Amino acid sequence: MATALRRIDTAADPVWEARVDLAAAHRLAARYGFDDGIWNHFTLMVPGETDKFFVKPHGLLMSEVTASNLIIASFDGKVVGGQGTIETTAYCIHSEIHRMHATAACVLHCHPQHATWLCNTAPGRLLNCHQDLLSFDGQVAYDDTFPGSGATVEEGRRIAAASGGKSLLMSASHGLTAMSPSVAEAWYDLYYFERACKAMYMIVSSGLPMRIVAQDIVDESVARGKKYKKEAAEMTYAAQKRTLDRDQPDYKS
Repeated sequence: MATALRRIDTAADPVWEARVDLAAAHRLAARYGFDDGIWNHFTLMVPGETDKFFVKPHGLLMSEVTASNLIIASFDGKVVGGQGTIETTAYCIHSEIHRMHATAACVLHCHPQHATWLCNTAPGRLLNCHQDLLSFDGQVAYDDTFPGSGATVEEGRRIAAASGGKSLLMSASHGLTAMSPSVAEAWYDLYYFERACKAMYMIVSSGLPMRIVAQDIVDESVARGKKYKKEAAEMTYAAQKRTLDRDQPDYKS
């Protein structure tokens, strides 16, 4: 039976800070048009736990998520904290990714417009045609199998395996999943990968020949991106959260 949530008004409390971080990701996704009505899901492992994660209650829009209305679900699909239910695919996909990949504390799955466009093309690969795309080279797993809805644990397990422990997964005819040790890093990947896909979309839509960057330049960009990713992600996320602090401060409630 679900337990009622008791907010702890302590800024230094890691569980509350985790709630605030994940709530911010939902609000930012809604702001940038990454959301899909009541569907798609962002999850985060509860600090100090090995088999429980935060997720939004099924039926809420991402724009309605707050730190306090996130529920806690266990790896067996039970709601053990907060009020509401967990949507089937959120349980089946996210629990298996969290279970199989210890570094995937945060899992953000959604269908942003341009990443989904790429998922729906063949072969569906991001090409190194712009400087903002280069750091993703070799960092993305591509799953070219689409067996239908991810509404079974078996399919969730297959998706988790297909990710290969990489920080991004492109699922054919489906969408994008970002997986990282923190909300900041997962959001950083999600946000900039969608922008990268948009850049490629604009080039393809122009009908003009595409310039491909030399591989040695690509490799240098990948190395630099890895070196500074954590710092850049934290700074970027803090900056974007400040925009929420100004106009949607209730996300922290």
